[in-house]
Amino acid sequence: MARFLFTATYTVEGISGLMKEGGARRAEVIQALVENTGGRLESFDFALGPYDVYVICDLPDQQTAVALAATIRAAGGLDTRINPLLTPQDMDEALRLKVAYRPPGA
Repeated sequence: MARFLFTATYTVEGISGLMKEGGARRAEVIQALVENTGGRLESFDFALGPYDVYVICDLPDQQTAVALAATIRAAGGLDTRINPLLTPQDMDEALRLKVAYRPPGA
C-alpha cells in the first residue's frame, strides 16, 4: 500500500452540494469510496486556505489514486490533486541511491 495526499477545492456546484448534505456525510462518502478500492482512509479534513479539503489515505497503487482523483474530478464538484507521500524510511532509501548528475555549466 502507498500513502497519498489528496487536496481539493470545491466548485460552485460542489459547495452547493456540500451545503445540502453536510460535511460529515461527504466524509462518509469519501471513506466508502476509498475502502471500495481496497484502501484505507487515514484522515479527512476541511480547511480554510488554498484548499477546501485534505485527505490522506493508503491505496493499493498509483493507478488506484489516479482513478479516484479522475473519477471525483470528472463528477464536477471538486478540483482534485494527488500527491504521493513518503515515509521517513522511504526518504532515507531514496537518499542512499547514487545518481550521476552534472549541473548546467559545470
